[in-house]
Amino acid sequence: MKTNNQFRKTFRVGVAGPVGSGKTALVASLVTHLKNSCPVGVVTNDIFTAEDAEFLKKLSILPDDLIIAVKTGCCPHTAIREDISANLEAAELIESRLPAESIVLIESGGDNLTATFSYGLIDKQIFVLDIAGGDKLARKGGPGITQSDLLVINKIDLAEMVGANRVQMEEEALVARNRQPTISTSVRFETNTALVAQWVLEQRELFLESASAQAHPDI
Repeated sequence: MKTNNQFRKTFRVGVAGPVGSGKTALVASLVTHLKNSCPVGVVTNDIFTAEDAEFLKKLSILPDDLIIAVKTGCCPHTAIREDISANLEAAELIESRLPAESIVLIESGGDNLTATFSYGLIDKQIFVLDIAGGDKLARKGGPGITQSDLLVINKIDLAEMVGANRVQMEEEALVARNRQPTISTSVRFETNTALVAQWVLEQRELFLESASAQAHPDI
């Protein structure tokens, strides 16, 4: 398996977060935005089912062969961080069906605030929080929040209904993340999802520039 970035030009983005935070919905929205700019494929992770992959296939946003389900049979973070072999195999299979410079989104199964991806599997990672889970989540920190390349605070349309303070949560997220990128969204209403897609495209360009510089160090 080719795990060294200098031998591939496909940009991989991991999407992790707790159960119900809106990961699959965000992936669907990102595919819709991104496929107008470049080819996209998706790998989903569930413990025993292909539920998330089937959901995406029913939306008809991609050909079925560009959506692959990984059944981890173990805790979700194990399959994205400790033993990434099944996800690597799925990602490389999708990459074999896509042209160079495509994007592969790898969605983790729902896990806790410690869920992070191995950078042997992905190039950048997004962590999704659900504001309806409580505005205290951001200040609790955890590797998923503090180490992800982008934090998405989702379901902001529900903040008032559950008594969550959106402004406070956003401010505490910035502190916990040392002011690294954070975007608040309502995927249901497509609020700010285009901003997340734009971030992915910008990171892809940086990745391709770096890959080109490594391949041609004397230019």
